[in-house]
Amino acid sequence: MFPQIKAKAATTKQVGDAAEDAALHYLQQAHLRLLERNYRTPGRGGGEIDLIMRAPDGTTVFVEVRQRKSASHGGAAASVSATKQRRIVFAARHYLMRLRESPPCRFDVVLLEAGGIQWLQAAFDAS
Repeated sequence: MFPQIKAKAATTKQVGDAAEDAALHYLQQAHLRLLERNYRTPGRGGGEIDLIMRAPDGTTVFVEVRQRKSASHGGAAASVSATKQRRIVFAARHYLMRLRESPPCRFDVVLLEAGGIQWLQAAFDAS
């Protein structure tokens, strides 16, 4: 008889990737198209964007995905701090510099909590 092998607990990266997968599927069901995933600016101190999507109307949507097991401490929405927003905006500007023309844009947040998925469109702006 073989010894039973215990499954390892999922790493933080695996949990984050699964949350991004769920958010991506949710947004694709809403007819958004994936442009880039985990876009990072070069160098230290830059930013990262979980998902960059294109909405049916041509808007480029920069998406932050946040998951929390519980709503204590404000839940997933409260974890998108002003500092995090600035880093996302920084990365979005870097991404847009690569394009010949800047399309209309917005910053969305997809929250994954025990109650399900919540999509906050235009959750914050670049100012």
